[in-house]
Amino acid sequence: MKEDFLHFVWKHQYFDKKNLVSTNKEPINIFHPGFQNFDSGPDFSNTKLRIDNIDWHGHTEIHIKSSHWNAHAHQSNPAYDQVILHVVWEDDRTVHRSDGTKIPTLELKNRIASSQMKRYEGLMHHKGHILCIDQLNSINNITKLSMFDRVLMSRLEYKSTLIQNMVGKHCTWEEVTYQTLAKNFGFKINAYAFLELARALPLKYIHKHSDSLFQIEAMLFGQAGFLEETYEVKYFKHLKQEYNFLSHKYDLKNRQLATHYWKFLRLRPANFPTIRIAQFAILCHIQRNLFSLFKEVNTYEDIAEILSILQSEFWQYHYHFDKRAKKALTGLGKFSINNIIINTIVPLRMAYGRLKDKQDLIENAIALLEKVPAESNNIVTKWRKAGIDVKNAFYSQASLELYNSFCKEKKCLFCNIGISIIRSS
Repeated sequence: MKEDFLHFVWKHQYFDKKNLVSTNKEPINIFHPGFQNFDSGPDFSNTKLRIDNIDWHGHTEIHIKSSHWNAHAHQSNPAYDQVILHVVWEDDRTVHRSDGTKIPTLELKNRIASSQMKRYEGLMHHKGHILCIDQLNSINNITKLSMFDRVLMSRLEYKSTLIQNMVGKHCTWEEVTYQTLAKNFGFKINAYAFLELARALPLKYIHKHSDSLFQIEAMLFGQAGFLEETYEVKYFKHLKQEYNFLSHKYDLKNRQLATHYWKFLRLRPANFPTIRIAQFAILCHIQRNLFSLFKEVNTYEDIAEILSILQSEFWQYHYHFDKRAKKALTGLGKFSINNIIINTIVPLRMAYGRLKDKQDLIENAIALLEKVPAESNNIVTKWRKAGIDVKNAFYSQASLELYNSFCKEKKCLFCNIGISIIRSS
């Protein structure tokens, strides 16, 4: 028996309440079990009960054994003086508040169906990655869809909150878009380095030279630290000369990144940070108002077309300043474009929509995910093998969140699907 399971049983009232009495034979009527508390203090707050014909409004504490009350020193902690009911699996001693008054105790050992406990233990001891995989097909689609909806919104709200927190006194929506997009161009392996690059080269300097792709490249490659080397390449020499001039003009050198920030190992040349910087440079050159663009262009097809960029000529045939490609390198591919829509454009729209109370932007963000093809990764594959139709990015994002926040953490007691399995008759 685990305390988490008792919390679950009490929260949902999944126990036999017929002739409910305390360990002292006092009749108990439960009007409201209270609200689960995940911080310090009693486990449930604002419980409403009638015990022996007296109405009580206070807190509920839950333990496996009654003696755990003293083991946790609650008897001397005033924070527990408003506990009106002690719910336990097994009653093995009488407990008191700090003022010495006795607390009524409800023992659940003989009131919880053994079938519920077995189903819970079956989930907890399952060896697979998705604990409910054996029962998933027996759960109705409404329950599964409601959980996918729930976790997707949770994921989008979390991402949008991170963006909202970036918008402040010194960071406009344009700057936040620029930094978020830069981080996305790092595609996980170089995400942190790209974000630091955007912070080291504020958007205002890009805007001052938005009509010159070469100058934007000079500033980006220079701030990234790639121009500190020496190569006998005309393009490189011109970039370095331009960066030296611009870095002196804007005092950029003191914020320059070191080249060890950047990761090349086990990346295909098309994904090298040098290529991604060149692609990011041309996007900043072509699209001056990034936030307005991503906020106002609504269809997946139009956004995909805008992001279908091709880096400058040098970077079409080189993947480093001194490394020539065997064949021409393409621009942003469909995978990268979809990744940017999922991880930059959708969260930006959600963040702005939530902050400005624009429901149409929130709905459009979700609709965009329904247009983007599902991601391909190990977690999505696991859900597909479990029989879930992961048909677009809406479902792939939801499946990632469900797996990472619930399955991986064994939080079946907080999952609609897990709850449905445990309580099924």
